[in-house]
Amino acid sequence: MDILHERCAGMDISKKDAKVCVRTPSTRRRGTFTTETTTWGATTKAVLELREHLLAANVSLVVMEATSDYWKPFYYLLSEGLKVILVNARQAKNLPGRKTDVSDAAWLAQLGAHGLLRASFVPPEPVRELRDLTRARTAATRQRGQVVQRLEKLLEDTGIKLSAVAADIMGVSGRAMLEALIAGEHDPQLLAELAKRKLRNKIPELTEALTGRFREHHAFLTRLHLDHYDQLTVMIEELTGRIDRVMAPFRPALELLHTIPGVKRAVAEVIIAETGGDMTRFPSAKHLASWAGVCPGHHQSAGRTKNTKVRPGNPHLKGALGLAALGAARTKDSYLAARHKRLTARRGAMKALVAIEHSIITAIWHMLTDNKPYHELGGAYFTQRDPERATRRAITQLNQLGYTVTLNPMETAA
Repeated sequence: MDILHERCAGMDISKKDAKVCVRTPSTRRRGTFTTETTTWGATTKAVLELREHLLAANVSLVVMEATSDYWKPFYYLLSEGLKVILVNARQAKNLPGRKTDVSDAAWLAQLGAHGLLRASFVPPEPVRELRDLTRARTAATRQRGQVVQRLEKLLEDTGIKLSAVAADIMGVSGRAMLEALIAGEHDPQLLAELAKRKLRNKIPELTEALTGRFREHHAFLTRLHLDHYDQLTVMIEELTGRIDRVMAPFRPALELLHTIPGVKRAVAEVIIAETGGDMTRFPSAKHLASWAGVCPGHHQSAGRTKNTKVRPGNPHLKGALGLAALGAARTKDSYLAARHKRLTARRGAMKALVAIEHSIITAIWHMLTDNKPYHELGGAYFTQRDPERATRRAITQLNQLGYTVTLNPMETAA
């Protein structure tokens, strides 16, 4: 096997330190190599000393695994002067029974010397900052939803069934009722009268649902949950404002993605943050779909291709595509909704959603590559593509219902 990098270093990184194996040609016998493994700290000063050590050894490639977030200080500092690649740990597994930090570092150095590793996508600094913001907003939004769930469980302990009548207990009406409960109002009729707008049509149901045993203990916990909810809301609003400012250079791509059915602004911002908005990094739409984890893997043996699950990919991008697919499936008179309906009947709801995610990410690659908005094919696309098949299917369904069908072509106006 050819040697592409005679002087290569492999790094196994942990929170406190890193094992670094430097692989260099042997001076005793031609065609052989020697390895030297050393331990370096994870502080900035230690990483800078490591960089000088690798430069003095004339290392042409440094390979490191993506271990949690511990790789970041090493990658950012060593990249200033050295060629560094970050690899997926799943693609660089060592042999079973030889799992130590030292052996892992030597294995990475050997694989890197032969060019057997594929570098992971590490976006430039502006995109990394945008990623931090969108991921923080997603985490805060998820935490806010968890606070609402904890509040619902607390109300269940009191016997109050507000969530069974009001769709959103944190809406204007629900919030007013909760504040009144905290203030000491326990009369169900008075609490139900706090309902606003359409919820006033359910005052009898609210009166019954608000009958419970809400004590001072529950008021204390409810106050904490509401304050936590408000804090997270303020955090999300601040993050959204910051994202809007940082998103300025990516505004054209954001406007293009917003034309896809189901892709709202927040979802489009996550897609741009995770992909960088630059499709030149992905040779084709298939490569992007594979990286996102919305396409099946390959499992072929004995000439047979077996069914496989979707590949693991970027979880943040996959989550955004899932939200987009759900929204697209509910968009009336759209191609994606029609495709989802057809696939659901044959393959099931979950596989249909993954197929819609694949269609969306494919469209994103072409849109950002060609700088063109989304082209809507319409909800009647499949019918218009093969009208004879659609006609036969409709006739078959009517025959199964006991009807005899006679087709007469429509007369077109002169």
